[in-house]
Amino acid sequence: MGHALCICSRGTVTIDHKRYLFIHKLGEGGFSFVDLVEGLHDGQFYALKRILCHEQQDREEAQREADMHRLFHHPNILHLVAYCLRERGTKHEAWLLLPFFKRGTLWNEIEKLKDKGNFLTEEQIIQLLLGICRGLEAIHTKGYAHRDLKPTNILLGDEGQPVLMDLGSMNQACIHVEGSRQALALQDWAAQRCTISYRAPELFSVQSHCVIDERTDVWSLGCVLYAMMFGEGPYDMVFQKGDSVALAVQNQLSIPQSPRHSSALRQLLTSMMTVDPQQRPHIPLLLSQLEVLQPSARDEHTTHI
Repeated sequence: MGHALCICSRGTVTIDHKRYLFIHKLGEGGFSFVDLVEGLHDGQFYALKRILCHEQQDREEAQREADMHRLFHHPNILHLVAYCLRERGTKHEAWLLLPFFKRGTLWNEIEKLKDKGNFLTEEQIIQLLLGICRGLEAIHTKGYAHRDLKPTNILLGDEGQPVLMDLGSMNQACIHVEGSRQALALQDWAAQRCTISYRAPELFSVQSHCVIDERTDVWSLGCVLYAMMFGEGPYDMVFQKGDSVALAVQNQLSIPQSPRHSSALRQLLTSMMTVDPQQRPHIPLLLSQLEVLQPSARDEHTTHI
């Protein structure tokens, strides 16, 4: 895996001529680390994502992730504060400086409630869905798809507003697959970049001649909705038990009955989880349906959870 360039021993780092004080490590993944830092110029906290780059391709992918962030200025999409590439001998790290969200992710919220035997209310779910859909609509309008939507990739602001993060798997929304080689390459890419229990059925077995579009995000959104309703994703246990998610997603999802949810919300979930992507709704239709469902149209841009 390699080693990260240490910023802890020096205490501070400089990005775009501004100094940031290292506070502590927030987390780490396969080839990235996230640190909490404080801007010495403004006293604000930030999340510094450091991506280990072993090859030129790694550097290009990190640059692309930064470019994706810069495309958007939207309240439901995480904005990039600064980006730089650091070199030390043969080691390279791409640094993405991002806003820090003290409330954490949607998954943190779901788990916190679940530990107390509680769930998000339908009103809270609808408000969260509205924000997530608005973020996805902005991404889709620019001709891209997120491709890795899941509760751990949705941050919550101070007022509970959802903010989409981790844009590293984004690619063009509409992909015309022409031939088995291209189909297999896309399938392999999805296996690496799209979380298995939130991955759309059409990405498990890509057909030789087909069109993959942004409605892969709608399937993932359905999985996120299910997690908000029931405390776990619809295929989380399938994966954890070692069963085949690829097989499970080929069958229409069975939604548990619960008095907490209206038939309208269940119907919305069913439409998102349609196995045939051509029968799955686009985000604008879902937005119009959600706006009808929300308790007060006057309060549609506010989410309190």
